[in-house]
Amino acid sequence: MFATCGKAFTSQSMQSHLAQHEMIHVHTGEKPFVCETCGKAFTSQSHLRQHEIIHTGEKPFVCETCGKAFTSQSHLCRHEMIHTGEKPFVCETCGKAFTSQSHLRQHEMKHTDEKPFFCETCGKAFTSQSHLHRHEMIHTGDRERPFVCATCGKAFTSQSHLRQHEMIHTGEKPFVCETCGKAFTSQSYLHQHEMIHTGEKPFVCATCGKAFTTQSYLHRHEMIHTGQKPFVCATCGKAFTSQNHLRQHRMMHMGERPFVCETCGKDYTSQSHLRQHKKKHTGEKPFVCATCGKAFTTQSHLRRHEMIHTGDREKPFVCATCGKAFTSQSHLRQHEMIHTGEKPFVCETCGKDYTAQSHLRQHEMIHTGEKPFVCATCGKAFTSQSHLRRHEMVHTGDREKPCICSTCGKAFTTQGYLRQHEIIHTGEKPFVCETCGKAFTRKCHLNIHENIHTGEKPCVCSTCGKAFISQSHLHRHERIHMDDREKPFICATCGKVFTSQSHLSRHEMIHTGEDQLFVQPVAKPLPCSLHRVIYTDMK
Repeated sequence: MFATCGKAFTSQSMQSHLAQHEMIHVHTGEKPFVCETCGKAFTSQSHLRQHEIIHTGEKPFVCETCGKAFTSQSHLCRHEMIHTGEKPFVCETCGKAFTSQSHLRQHEMKHTDEKPFFCETCGKAFTSQSHLHRHEMIHTGDRERPFVCATCGKAFTSQSHLRQHEMIHTGEKPFVCETCGKAFTSQSYLHQHEMIHTGEKPFVCATCGKAFTTQSYLHRHEMIHTGQKPFVCATCGKAFTSQNHLRQHRMMHMGERPFVCETCGKDYTSQSHLRQHKKKHTGEKPFVCATCGKAFTTQSHLRRHEMIHTGDREKPFVCATCGKAFTSQSHLRQHEMIHTGEKPFVCETCGKDYTAQSHLRQHEMIHTGEKPFVCATCGKAFTSQSHLRRHEMVHTGDREKPCICSTCGKAFTTQGYLRQHEIIHTGEKPFVCETCGKAFTRKCHLNIHENIHTGEKPCVCSTCGKAFISQSHLHRHERIHMDDREKPFICATCGKVFTSQSHLSRHEMIHTGEDQLFVQPVAKPLPCSLHRVIYTDMK
């Protein structure tokens, strides 16, 4: 018996084993086989050959069922289990089954809390090598992307990814869907698209059971449950679930919008947003609701619509106090602070406290004067992405208000604004003042009201130092300091100037007589501060 690596052999088989050791350099850690393209080293010739396929883009192992190609036989075998449904590796703790031993090992770490892969830069630990690699890109940036596009300068980790990217510039789309004729730059994108027609969603979330067409979509979804957002903007501190979303967000700070619509000239920060916009011109609505048949331009709009049919079934985290349901544990925890009154994030400048770090960051911009979100049309700057989007509606009008109230038909930019509006019809006022019992439809209105009891006036005029309980009161006051150059909206009839289009429109009703249509009958004479007249009961 011999003991070089702890393995036991007979004398006869020991020589061949030692020869194998020399070949693969297991014990020495030596990596004599070096890739000529990127310099990465390996312990064996076979590992080097498999790595080189990344640069050549060669995928010789093809699935007979769907045509998807792979770099190795083992990857093909694992993929084929998707079609056969075979999952031979079963977790002894919870019974969940997997297609490979490595996936089972990674899953078992959830039960043991084992995270053996450490980032050398920041010390963060991960359950798998791939998760560690993805995290390390935060620290390395583009240093590990040696393949650069000659047209736009974008860098990639492999020659095949570069070739696929170059098709954006050439317009080449060689992979065509036989069902609908749509073309794609890669076989994988085509395969992913075909799942829309087949309804196949092989990647299932272990937490809530929701299924996805790709592994990357599943990973992004799982972050909803974990609350993980590893990609952080250095300018404003906002965090994202993917590097792509962070890159797209950064363009807002730079004012960069490289994707332009050839039909109307409107520009966007991403190719996907441009594609979505183009559907308005073509009328294309490829995403169809399986329940009622209604069609939508995007998958996200379809999912939002499907909530009408499913209700709160996809919100498994329920508040024990009021019964409101949420998609993630982190959202539930933040909501529960409304009931407990807990506000752990405190402003060091004025002492105001908040339930979320993001709310504190946005508040701190009031003190610093920082406005990192700039409108590409007029240059006006804002403290938050949502405020910028709301402002951009001034330029776009109502064309981008897809959420419509079923009671009165009014349109809104987001589902959240629609829900907030619907409270007007239901009369619901869930936010109650603990001091006097007055109820409000919105949390922000309650906050402003509470300032009356506390005497707090957090909104200070930078010109004269006068303080106010709300931002709207401050804005109204600041008009005293404005000259007419800052009032760009002029009445064509009498020449009076206004700070906003809405104020001008309201004023113009005096000349047209339209204001009479909006005077509500009242029980007793009521002075109107706008017209300085008394309106009595109307018969």
